[in-house]
Amino acid sequence: MPFISIVPELKRAQSEGYAIPLFDAVDMVSTEGMVLSAEAVRAPVIIALYDAVFEGPNARALASYIRTRAEKAAAPISLMLDHGKSFEQCIRALAYGFSDVMFDGSQLPLEENIATTRAIVKAAHAVGVGVEAELGHVGQGSQYQDTDSLRRGFTDPDEVERFVAETGVDFLAIAIGTAHGPYAGEPQLDLERLAAIRARVNVPLVLHGGSGLSEAQFRAAIAGGIAKVNVATDLFVTTARRMVEAARATEAVSYFALSKVATDSFEERCGYYLNLFGAAGKG
Repeated sequence: MPFISIVPELKRAQSEGYAIPLFDAVDMVSTEGMVLSAEAVRAPVIIALYDAVFEGPNARALASYIRTRAEKAAAPISLMLDHGKSFEQCIRALAYGFSDVMFDGSQLPLEENIATTRAIVKAAHAVGVGVEAELGHVGQGSQYQDTDSLRRGFTDPDEVERFVAETGVDFLAIAIGTAHGPYAGEPQLDLERLAAIRARVNVPLVLHGGSGLSEAQFRAAIAGGIAKVNVATDLFVTTARRMVEAARATEAVSYFALSKVATDSFEERCGYYLNLFGAAGKG
């Protein structure tokens, strides 16, 4: 299918009440499982490189592989930089052929976050690339009891309208109670805050830190206006466990067998989220 920005698909998801997942890839094996899942259920998918992977020596080659695979896929697939940490990193993603970029200025002062996001939006839009930014800060699950339980870093609804208007950002990541990585405690979503944010802006809203939420929490967030959900930890934890189990099950284990276990695991888990989020059949 044509390789294009995910923005039109996100707008459709927002309008029709479902969400599109972003899955972070680290190699060809994880990528293959993600593509196969999208094709199997005919759903749009965002495959992303996290900023740490993006800084690796093989990032450009992996990005080229994902883009080539996406162009030949029987489902809409976009390639995104996840949690870009600087203007320069986002510009490099444009040069690598990414369809979308995220700039994470969530730990910067508001004025600096606005200024840098606005500059990235201007450059990205000039070449047809969509931009996500983050307002508020989604922290780490290991610190959940010390941060999210005290509502630190949560997005201020009063800042959202100005941020979107002054940056021109296409979709916005918000902090309403999720965290990256395994949770130290039970995640609690501030759905009233989500409703207040949704009432102020019309851009698609993004939920980071999807691993660890219940199905009911996902459905409530999507019903409240979330159009994109990032998932990574569950994919890698589940796949690692299944590879260990497969290796222990036989003395004749091979690299090729384990690679297939990994691909199958990514395909199954990604398919689970595509169905849960309502994206299946939308591609």
